[in-house]
Amino acid sequence: MEHCSVRVLPLGRGGHVALQGGVQAAKVWKGLSLSQLIVQNTLPVACLLFTMASSDIQVKELEKRASGQAFELILSPRSKESVPEFPLSPPKKKDLSLEEIQKKLEAAEERRKSHEAEVLKQLAEKREHEKEVLQKAIEENNNFSKMAEEKLTHKMEANKENREAQMAAKLERLREKDKHIEEVRKNKESKDPADETEAD
Repeated sequence: MEHCSVRVLPLGRGGHVALQGGVQAAKVWKGLSLSQLIVQNTLPVACLLFTMASSDIQVKELEKRASGQAFELILSPRSKESVPEFPLSPPKKKDLSLEEIQKKLEAAEERRKSHEAEVLKQLAEKREHEKEVLQKAIEENNNFSKMAEEKLTHKMEANKENREAQMAAKLERLREKDKHIEEVRKNKESKDPADETEAD
């Protein structure tokens, strides 16, 4: 597409734009709608045309020159009932009454209290959980200590019984030994008088 220059011609009620370019450019422009012209940025002055809510475009040949050919781009006028596609200013907010403001403040206070209550509830649940975990750990520690103490007591009792049994066995052997010695001595004493008689 050839380079073009654009100017606005106030001809009639419609919007008129003169385009300087080749014949092929004019055919292309004629086949495009206004929204296509804006989106594709074909016209440098598309920003001047966006308020016209119509895509009815007519191209009129003006004159021929050696450097090119001039055309007149005619847009249909916008109807009075049409609404601008892009509002110039945002709608004004409705002024709130004192009662509405008070209701909003009360609702905000309720939300704050509800959120605070929820936070406190979560904290209480967390503390209760921590308390349960600590109590369980204490119980497990106590059970372990109790089992260890019982095991140690049982082991000590078993050792005591073993020592007592060993001492009893030793005493029994000593008594048996003393008894044997006493028997030998008695036997020896009973044999000695007979030996003396035979010697006489």
